Amino acid sequence: MTELDPAANARAVAADRPAAHPAAALPTGAAAVVAWADRVRAHHAQSARVRETPEPVDFYAPVTQVFIADPRRTDDAVLDHLLPLARPGDTWLDIGAGAGRYALPLALRVRRVIALDPSAGMLAALRAQAAEHGIANVRTVEARWPVDPAAGSPPSADVALIANVGYDVEGIGAFLDGMEAAAGRLCVAILADGQPSRPAHAFWPPVHGEPRAELPALDAFIELLRARGRDPRDARVPRPGRAFPSRDDALRWLRNQLFVAPGSAKDAVLERELAARLVSHPDGSVGLGSEESMTTGIVAWAPR
Repeated sequence: MTELDPAANARAVAADRPAAHPAAALPTGAAAVVAWADRVRAHHAQSARVRETPEPVDFYAPVTQVFIADPRRTDDAVLDHLLPLARPGDTWLDIGAGAGRYALPLALRVRRVIALDPSAGMLAALRAQAAEHGIANVRTVEARWPVDPAAGSPPSADVALIANVGYDVEGIGAFLDGMEAAAGRLCVAILADGQPSRPAHAFWPPVHGEPRAELPALDAFIELLRARGRDPRDARVPRPGRAFPSRDDALRWLRNQLFVAPGSAKDAVLERELAARLVSHPDGSVGLGSEESMTTGIVAWAPR
């Protein structure tokens, strides 16, 4: 749910790339980091090339409602695998916590949760949800990961969590180094086998005339951990299709993902495509039609 700012990204990538050698000539762990960075860089370059809108200060502020979930829900297969990892005396650090989809259910099980995210809008939604549900043991930190040393010491915890975070992080080696340094006993990642924006990818050819450059995801992440000498274990569950409260929410999300300006020629194409694909659900929400089935992995490993 977060990505590095340009300055932090440059520092992290420089730290990850040990020398100007082809990836094949690097040690296995370094080669995996470089291959990840190359895919992320291609994805970002495509985004910059097609973008019609100014890059927002807070990318997620317009779509926070999409990421809100009931902290006491009992129908979430990911939580069924995540919550047994929590101990009552734990402190958890949720890096890229967003609106609290996992931070708040965890807070009901553990001593404390530190919810870190660069989006002020997301953290405001998290705090509002915490207040609504009477959850008082969550501390929010507005920051990017890894935390700039000039801004002070990064938070630490018994467990460090990322949930749908990391796909677009070019400096993934430094990111994971920081995550492992912050964790006392365990690191956990919740990642899908495709980036979370994948439901929007079907709109790229009609709107932009080209397929979306895919980011690395679950399988690449597990391979990366193994290349770094870790021994991850994972459980996998089906990922439900993305649902939106209304057609307007779906359109806002798609504009966000395709970088399309309202009222532009490409926006007219997007609206036509959405009208053709939109489906209504029995609960009143809407979806984007024939989406590829996806899987979510809950990956756990011991920090170095």
